[in-house]
Amino acid sequence: MLPRPIGQDGGVIELRRAAVLFDLDGVLVDSRAAIGGCLSQALAENGLPPRDADSLYRFIGPPLALAFAELTEQDPGSELVASCIRSYRARYARASLSQTTVVAGIQPVLVQLARRYLLAVATSKPVTFADPILAAVGLRHFFSVVCGPDLSSLREDKARTVSLALAGLDGGLAVMVGDRSFDVTAAHANGIAAIGVSWGIGSFEELLSARADLIIDHPDQLPAAVEGLLAESSPTP
Repeated sequence: MLPRPIGQDGGVIELRRAAVLFDLDGVLVDSRAAIGGCLSQALAENGLPPRDADSLYRFIGPPLALAFAELTEQDPGSELVASCIRSYRARYARASLSQTTVVAGIQPVLVQLARRYLLAVATSKPVTFADPILAAVGLRHFFSVVCGPDLSSLREDKARTVSLALAGLDGGLAVMVGDRSFDVTAAHANGIAAIGVSWGIGSFEELLSARADLIIDHPDQLPAAVEGLLAESSPTP
């Protein structure tokens, strides 16, 4: 246990623990099989040509309404997009629990980080799905907060999700870990640094263009990356 500093009046000064926020898909778990398959099936159920699952991986990360808007060439608020989302969710609720796997090497890193920091998940996936997935793959107990949009919200901005996660962590120093430009942009919109990870869905070029503060290639690089960026963010005494 870290010693607690004593104030001038002799009282103990309460320190807020720094926090690490994680995107879910591509960072903590490999959900490509479940998401790609369910996206393709949702298109087919709504009278559209199914797609090869591999070609749909780039739609992992953004809100579903934006993904289906591009795939159907319809407005995100259209009835066709809404119908595709309903079809997708009906299938994904089952497929996600059996077809999602933990990213290799991430679990021991979470053990290490959890000793020093509060951990949270900030995902564009509805929390109704995120929580059961984390439980199914054995990671839920690492996280103090899991934030994602409600099922009724078709296009919750990722910056809002990150803001809600930070509020749940009581507003201490924090850093975001993500694999897409949306994660980096959301982190910066909330005034925190962003670590891009190359093992996810987004490319190195995408993360670089989004101005990730640091880009790493393997989970075992996370502890040093987090420590370095939090040290840079700490106010000078």
